[in-house]
Amino acid sequence: MKKKPFRLTPYQVQFLLIVGFVTVGYAMYLRYFGVEFSQTSLACDAGLQSMMCKARATATALFKNSVFGIVALVIATLNLMRPSIFLITLGVIAAGLGIVLYNIVLSGIAIALLILSFARPAPATA
Repeated sequence: MKKKPFRLTPYQVQFLLIVGFVTVGYAMYLRYFGVEFSQTSLACDAGLQSMMCKARATATALFKNSVFGIVALVIATLNLMRPSIFLITLGVIAAGLGIVLYNIVLSGIAIALLILSFARPAPATA
């Protein structure tokens, strides 16, 4: 039995592009307006209860424990073993958040594994 190589359709590629841009855009917004912006940091540290402060506290707790990078690496490893659009989507989300929110090394390895999952042998031509 011949296995078909894993290929994405054009619609799946467009979906992944949209998911990637939205994820990286939100991560950049959170990093530069929530974590690094001094007025927001001072207000949140003083006890302001807003959605930005809650998102900042959650993101800070997650990137201090390297959760984004670890999750991206686990998902990319699973995708390398058995590729699917669902795992690629989750991997792009986790790796995008990890790259922007300070988990660079693990997320970079995860992105390399996601790219490597497309390195499948081409189908044999008859």
